[in-house]
Amino acid sequence: MTVDLTPTTGHERILFAVPLAPLQGQRFQPTGFPGLGAATYQTSDGTSLLVESAQSMANRLESTVWDTAVNDVVEPLKGISHVRIERKDGSFLTDTILEAHRLNSPYLLEESSKKFFNELKAALGGLEVGPIDRKKLATTLLDYDVGSLLHGVFLAKKDIASGRLRVARALSAFVDADGVRVAPSGGVKNDRVNPSGVTKEGFGHVPFSRDEYTADRITLYANLDLAQIRGYALGAAAERLLVLLALYKLRALLDGSLRFRTACDFRVATDTIVATRPEGFALPSLAALLRELSSAIRDCSGVMHVRTAVYGDELKKAKESDQKAQEGDEGTDDETDDESTES
Repeated sequence: MTVDLTPTTGHERILFAVPLAPLQGQRFQPTGFPGLGAATYQTSDGTSLLVESAQSMANRLESTVWDTAVNDVVEPLKGISHVRIERKDGSFLTDTILEAHRLNSPYLLEESSKKFFNELKAALGGLEVGPIDRKKLATTLLDYDVGSLLHGVFLAKKDIASGRLRVARALSAFVDADGVRVAPSGGVKNDRVNPSGVTKEGFGHVPFSRDEYTADRITLYANLDLAQIRGYALGAAAERLLVLLALYKLRALLDGSLRFRTACDFRVATDTIVATRPEGFALPSLAALLRELSSAIRDCSGVMHVRTAVYGDELKKAKESDQKAQEGDEGTDDETDDESTES
């Protein structure tokens, strides 16, 4: 069965509201932020809670195309554009698919030889002054890293078009809970050897409190901006590739593990996943999307490339003050995909 995208014609968005439920029991642990903790907020219906942020969901969606066992793209999607970053000895370091800011990774643009930096700058030549040629930018991103067209990128280097090249997320998602109530609990870290030891050094008994939550409704919201994808003006083949790839990422995420944290494990609480807009558009199966994507990747093989860059510098530790600022409050979530990818 082919994937029929005609129901989306003329629509600016594909919107999903997918009901979730805890895999076991009723309690779950939400994301937390430094200096804030759990992100609760008030609505006309009562107290709601941000369970998983757009930044974190972008990371999770990107991970659906990556095989950690071999440090490469999953086999059926080989051929999508990305940049593999290796050390001088050829060993794997990271990849634009894994980097929080994709092509704006410091392992590409801050590397001392400037080889990749100069290559990308040349590819984007002509955008230094005047209005930004959005089609040229999109064409270059498609060539170098297709994920940047779905998850956003901000090339903030002043030597590349004066730091003006920015693409917002075309695919975004977050998880909210409504009608939430706190489920307080706690525990103690026991020290059988030295219960009266110095706790700040890790010894002794250390009691702690813990807040989890219950909710009337938990919903994963997803938004695919079709108008933005069409606005890239990349042609029908690339447009179809981007839409299929976005739908694949969402389906793969929902069909896979929704364990966001140790005590935050969800299941999809519905048998069918149908868009709220356009009404009646069902999220295709993973098998159907993979079949279509194989063909779409072949159709775009001439405009997408897989590149390898070398990070030849030594990895340096941040200064102690920087490390403390990055670590934030103990026990908070790692929100690595920062809001600077938004416009």
